[in-house]
Amino acid sequence: MREQGLEEAIRAAGGVGALARALGLSQPSVSNWRRVPSERVVAVEAATGVSRHALRPDLYRSEFQSLNDDVPMDDIDRARADLYDLLAALLGRSPDEALLERVAGLKGETTELGIAMMALADLAERLESRVVSREYFNLFIGVGRGELLPYGSFYLTGFLHERPLAAVRDDLQRLGIERSEDVREPEDHVGILCEIMAGLIRGQLGDAGEQQAFFEKHLKPWTARFFADLEAASGAEFYRPVGSIGRLFMEIEAEAFTLPM
Repeated sequence: MREQGLEEAIRAAGGVGALARALGLSQPSVSNWRRVPSERVVAVEAATGVSRHALRPDLYRSEFQSLNDDVPMDDIDRARADLYDLLAALLGRSPDEALLERVAGLKGETTELGIAMMALADLAERLESRVVSREYFNLFIGVGRGELLPYGSFYLTGFLHERPLAAVRDDLQRLGIERSEDVREPEDHVGILCEIMAGLIRGQLGDAGEQQAFFEKHLKPWTARFFADLEAASGAEFYRPVGSIGRLFMEIEAEAFTLPM
């Protein structure tokens, strides 16, 4: 029997087949779900408008819950988790109209990061989803391969499916995080790593104290370079400010983790 959150998402999407198409998955994969897999929550929320709390109340708090309930978070950690979620959603799949509409509502301050956020919001408002989808395909998938390969193994060794991927898998197993059968990307994909960081910050995927070790081992060594490459990619328009946001955020995270608690 499917959980209520998944049933609600299926109704909102217009059926199992429609939800599968929105997520870029096969219909049998989604048909086999009993509940929304943790790594698909953000994508399902973006595709259907059903809140992540409704989809997986075991993982995400309601916005109406007290900060003293479950895992307390201050405003900085909440903003960090939200930004990791944003990067995960934008890099994990081609953005659809629902996600672009959400991105168009982003606000930013007059900092370098805030300016990049506002530039991304402006592009999300102006560009059609089919244009962004084509850009995503050319950058990350391509015919044969995309312009960029967003995997830790590639950036650290020059090859795919190497030791950095094995190291991520070892740590995910230690944290009790299981790979869903419908996930096609290796676990060292930058979008997956960002989603895991969001879960660690919120204390949903293990102890929140694990976040620094996970960041320094699996993101710090290469993600800033990847985002800089995305920022400079010849095929990037919508994703150029995504690269800027990611690069600046990784630099901020790396510096923040060196500060005394």
